[in-house]
Amino acid sequence: MTKPTTITNFHMPRWSELPKFDLYLDQTVNILEKYLKNCIGNKEETIITKTMINNYVKQGLIKPPKKKKYNRIHIATLLVICILKQIYSINDISELITLATKTARINTAYNMFCDALEKAILYTFEGVEYTLPENSIFEQSLLKSAAQSFASKLYVEKTFLHK
Repeated sequence: MTKPTTITNFHMPRWSELPKFDLYLDQTVNILEKYLKNCIGNKEETIITKTMINNYVKQGLIKPPKKKKYNRIHIATLLVICILKQIYSINDISELITLATKTARINTAYNMFCDALEKAILYTFEGVEYTLPENSIFEQSLLKSAAQSFASKLYVEKTFLHK
């Protein structure tokens, strides 16, 4: 079975690649769609909407925007939410984000998520086991498992269900 090359080359923007300036809601939706369109869903599916973002603010999953503008923290958090909502409930995602930001600064936690996600996707589509060093801590194992869950779901969708 041939593997979709766009998936194995998927790149999550790192903290330093996220916009350094604040964005309005429409711009935020557009950039999230741009970053994730090759990984989640298909061309007809909407990854995120303004309503979804407003609901995440109301639920306390992300902080309210300042002067109707969203910053790097919002964008990074929304990217993580978009990925994880494919497999976890919003409450579960909230708990995972809380744990990650308790154990590392937001930029570090986000970059670690990006690394784990890219490895999980690549290794899953290459048929290679994704392992951690023996001295890994609980949070690293949890992060790897969450990324692997998404990668496994994506693999089934792309190779069997042709989504």
